[in-house]
Amino acid sequence: MSNRRTIAREQKSVLQTFSRLPVALARGKGSWVWDEDGKRYLDFQTGISVSNLGHAHPALLKAMSAQAARIGHTCNLFYQERQVELAEELLQAAPFAERVAFANSGAEANELLIKFARRAGAAQGRFEILAFHGSFHGRTYGALSASGQVKLHKGLEPLLPGFRHVPYNDLEAARRSVGRHTAAILVEPVQGENGVVPGSDEFLVGLRRLADRHGLLLMLDEIQTGLGRTGKLFAYEHLGHDCVPDLMSLAKSLGGGLPLSAVLSGARATAALGLGEHGTTMGGNPIACAAGLAQLKLVRAPRQLAAASKVGELLLEGLRALQAAHPGVVREVRGRGLMLGLRLTGPAKPVVLACLERGLIVNGTADTVVRLLPPLNLTPAEARQGLAVLGEVLAEAASRASAGPSTAPKRKQP
Repeated sequence: MSNRRTIAREQKSVLQTFSRLPVALARGKGSWVWDEDGKRYLDFQTGISVSNLGHAHPALLKAMSAQAARIGHTCNLFYQERQVELAEELLQAAPFAERVAFANSGAEANELLIKFARRAGAAQGRFEILAFHGSFHGRTYGALSASGQVKLHKGLEPLLPGFRHVPYNDLEAARRSVGRHTAAILVEPVQGENGVVPGSDEFLVGLRRLADRHGLLLMLDEIQTGLGRTGKLFAYEHLGHDCVPDLMSLAKSLGGGLPLSAVLSGARATAALGLGEHGTTMGGNPIACAAGLAQLKLVRAPRQLAAASKVGELLLEGLRALQAAHPGVVREVRGRGLMLGLRLTGPAKPVVLACLERGLIVNGTADTVVRLLPPLNLTPAEARQGLAVLGEVLAEAASRASAGPSTAPKRKQP
């Protein structure tokens, strides 16, 4: 098999809804992946923050294969131990929570957040959810309606009513928008799809206080930020006890590469849903829960979180040095931990493709942002390798920019 052959077959058989990079990945090990032509790449994208411990981690492979040999699926009409074990580990990790509900994807977890909010507010006539411009919560209709990106809504209207969007990091706008129908606030601690935009401490703490003042639920979408990505197990932990949520959604890396998501509910929210009011056939699948349990135990280890924070600081320092060296190309460096973004003065796609050509996988988002989501167990040497490739690409971009438009004579049209 080859890249070219797989791409040609895909274009004839798969619905064309993704703008894919022009390689077919065949295998991975640690921080590295190989395509079907045998070329090796350093993976600074990890399946959009899914493979948080890199590829083919032995503990995850062992957990998956052992569970698959026992039983692969039971459905949620039966009890199963792996699901209970993972729920217990999550409750230990997030003391605010008293129950866990499992699902398959981030969008499905966020749909459940919407259900919680509306059920909890129904008696008082509260149904509206306050969300934010630039947010991304998924592509199912409820999650899409909650997402504050007009480009995603185009042609799909009418969307689900009951969402009010205000500017991110604008606490005063949030205060003005709370009304008698407001039931909850839904927010990402760092907006990933919008170009790695962190919420300020003042903003996030202010939302917690706003929710308390008006009796609202504070719902954190930690689908991308959770499970060690920002240097803490959960991003809200950067604020101590000042931004503890009532509900939190997790996904992406939770299943160690398998489809798995969860909603963690605190005391103010848990009673809102009862028997028969929510369900899922595959959510909390035994194999996915076994992988999730193995991954969570590894990521929770203080040594792993400390190592991720340290290599994140190394990358951040290196990216800032690249910005200082190429101010005409790099407008801003932002992010937390190992969730980092380079906001460029021009489109991100040429930089993404140039990195790919040199064996580094990054991805572009929000048109002008190069997003970096390397494994949490990335080594310092691998971090420096990635920075070196980025440095080469940015230097070439700066050279082209300084050269200006081509002065070669234009050819006359025949």
